[in-house]
Amino acid sequence: MRHDVVGGSFPSESGSLVVVSPSASKRHSRLARILANALDSAAGPDWNADTDFDVRLQDVPLTNRRPDVTVYQAETIDLTPTRPEHVLLVVEVVSPGSETTDRIVKVDQYAKAGIPFYWRMEQAATGVPIVYTYVLDPATKAYRDGEMFTGVIKTPAPFPVTVDLGAV
Repeated sequence: MRHDVVGGSFPSESGSLVVVSPSASKRHSRLARILANALDSAAGPDWNADTDFDVRLQDVPLTNRRPDVTVYQAETIDLTPTRPEHVLLVVEVVSPGSETTDRIVKVDQYAKAGIPFYWRMEQAATGVPIVYTYVLDPATKAYRDGEMFTGVIKTPAPFPVTVDLGAV
């Protein structure tokens, strides 16, 4: 029997809960790819920036997240799973339906896992993305607010990068 699921959750045969998310919009995917390409170019040889793979935040209980963009140590490209200690920055592009998860749940999980930088990209009604940056306070395992960018990201941390997202 085939079930087409657009979004939601349902019990699996084992009784655990399976969560299914709808596919990202073309704009969402394009923003993530443009940002990943710019970060990859700016990061230098020690870091890679890619999309669409899991980061294992913890083993028990098993917690994997799939950030829209992940900057990770280049030398770990063949290691699976990718772990927080391999990751420098994660980026989430907020979509309708993911607001609470991206703004509250994921940011808390990434901070507790020790990922040094978190960026959240909001798709504003004007069409020009707004990017909020956060920096981990290792003592509290919580993020503190960094800079906010509209359209163009120009920041020295975690490495110097300039990205124009206004033309997407």
